[in-house]
Amino acid sequence: MEYDGENVVLCGANSYEQKYFFNQQFSSLPENIRQELQIMCVLYTEDVGGILMLEFDKEGTLEFKVTAPEGDYLFDEIGSVLKIKQYQREKRELLESLEMYFRVFFLGEELENGVTESEA
Repeated sequence: MEYDGENVVLCGANSYEQKYFFNQQFSSLPENIRQELQIMCVLYTEDVGGILMLEFDKEGTLEFKVTAPEGDYLFDEIGSVLKIKQYQREKRELLESLEMYFRVFFLGEELENGVTESEA
């Protein structure tokens, strides 16, 4: 998989357009993981509002990026922080697995047992 050193969006949801986005570069992820990501993103925007994007930084850390227009009084800023902390706690294993997947298949890092992308 190609990686140009910029942040890579995994998926996201937009409460204003009521749309969900999944980056097809990650289509090799199992269907149940893709569905779990969709549910997580859509529920976040339904509960809190705004736009949520899950993206990997150049070190392979999965980050929650939230945006909302300044005039959006329905966006729950406090709820946003609490919801993200809840996801990070409840979905820790999933999020860590996604980071490992990105590091191996996009960044070409070796697994702890020495297996690389080409050998996996």
